[in-house]
Amino acid sequence: MKKMYQLFASSLIAMSVISCGSGDLDVPPKAVLTQAQVTSAENIDGLVIAAYSYLGNDHYTSPMFLWPTGNLRAGDAHKGGNGPSDIFAYHALSMFAPLVPDMESFPPDLIDLNNKKWTRNYTGISRANAGLQVIANADAASIPNAKEKQAELRFIRSIFYFDLKIHHKHIPWIDENMTQEEILATTNRDLTDQQLWNKIAEDFRFASQNLPDVQQDVGRASALSAKAYLAKTLLNQAYVQNDKHEVVSIDSDKLNEVVTLVSEIEASGIYGLLDDYGNNFQAAFDNSKESVFAIQRSLDDGSPDGRGSWPTALNAPQAGGFGCCGFHVPTDNFVNAFKTNNNGLPLFVNYNDANYDMLSDNVDPRLDHTVAMEGKPFKYDPTLIHGGDSWSRAPGIYGNFTSMKELEHPDCDCRGENGPFPIWSMNTVLVRYAEVLLWKAEALIQLDRYEEALPIINSLRTRAANSTGMLNDASIYNINTYSSFASKEEAFNALRWERRLELGLEGHRFFDLVRWGVTKETLDAYFEIELIRKPYLEAAAFTKGKHEYLPIPNQQINLSGGIYVQNPGY
Repeated sequence: MKKMYQLFASSLIAMSVISCGSGDLDVPPKAVLTQAQVTSAENIDGLVIAAYSYLGNDHYTSPMFLWPTGNLRAGDAHKGGNGPSDIFAYHALSMFAPLVPDMESFPPDLIDLNNKKWTRNYTGISRANAGLQVIANADAASIPNAKEKQAELRFIRSIFYFDLKIHHKHIPWIDENMTQEEILATTNRDLTDQQLWNKIAEDFRFASQNLPDVQQDVGRASALSAKAYLAKTLLNQAYVQNDKHEVVSIDSDKLNEVVTLVSEIEASGIYGLLDDYGNNFQAAFDNSKESVFAIQRSLDDGSPDGRGSWPTALNAPQAGGFGCCGFHVPTDNFVNAFKTNNNGLPLFVNYNDANYDMLSDNVDPRLDHTVAMEGKPFKYDPTLIHGGDSWSRAPGIYGNFTSMKELEHPDCDCRGENGPFPIWSMNTVLVRYAEVLLWKAEALIQLDRYEEALPIINSLRTRAANSTGMLNDASIYNINTYSSFASKEEAFNALRWERRLELGLEGHRFFDLVRWGVTKETLDAYFEIELIRKPYLEAAAFTKGKHEYLPIPNQQINLSGGIYVQNPGY
């Protein structure tokens, strides 16, 4: 079990530095840190650690693991739980039509989860900016590694900005150089869509140029993890959108830089694919060679509740030794996507004609690393068999599948809990090396170099084929590599499919659909069939030019004095 007492102590230091008051709060402080104390090398590193800490100080109401916004909106998962009213905001994400700028109006919770996540991201940005301000005001000679600390803070800051950008598109940019008056005058439309991407890329680029390739402390950003985030940013930026969120052009210069950055990461030899796909989702393999950047989760760390996997505290089944709460239920459409033909390739056209039959259908083995289902072992334990409907709180509404990657075995010594809610100290991997390789493959395909993408995609399929040792029945698995791609279109279809399977339920899918400009057609096809299987979806409706992004929270528009501009359609 991880212990991070320093992390918690450093968080307290940061809070004392950035706290401020006005009006009734303008009272003499009980204790004051002098400028010399704050700007010592040790305390500046404390501010940096406090910023890292905030990445892991998340919760299922405002998670950094994007299962609600990345999977529920993508046709890969149902909300689950005890029916639509059990955290209605997540039901609204699945349905789209109910989404409104003021989600505080959603009963029974009456909590605006959209605003909660917005606020959380900007609090993280504030922590990073506070550290950057202290460094800027310090005596440079007293901080021999000042640029490295700046690089770490800018790296962390733009993780929060990236999260805001893919959720809301138009956001206010606030950095350490702005006065309070400038911040109050800043709007979410001061910078264009592309200019915001440039700002995020600048932070990651600075980090890539001022950090070592390898850090002595596990969990810190490195030049290579910064290059990865820069590649991710440039890949998303390359798909240029108009005001209606339609992809109108693709920037080949940015795609070429993605290829260069990933090639540099590959050449470092620091990262690689684990031999067994399933090891990526076990606590024993935290910080493995496939983990490019991860939130360092912990339980016994000196903080009141620990920084365990609170974002997934609702996702374990209600039985099997877990306790609660059955959220994040894989869809039939998602499960069916893993079916393969006699040649071991995906059923691109007719995969969803009928539901997966585990007794007769061939399947990609990554399915059983991703989804737990009735009659099969959970987390490779032949004595812990998924109990079907007894493991689900509302099987008649959502079915009884269980999303498994984010969960650990109930007897793992990495487990903690608060009441019925189980959490784990297993890291949340934000960037996995397999995804980095897929960024390069995607860029190559869009650059008409799809022959070079073939071995990348095949390397993941080969790894998947060799990842059956921990699974229950090797006879049902049939996966093979592609011999060639006949066209760019065929290669891109294979790439899109591979991302869905390789990264399934890891929170990326919806943002992929938006990047590619295919959200409307993909979700319309999903709803057409899935609502027959799950009637609660009958009222679901995705509006093109609106639902690609979440609304700017109404509370934030009010707090801005009305200068923030609402997203189209809301």
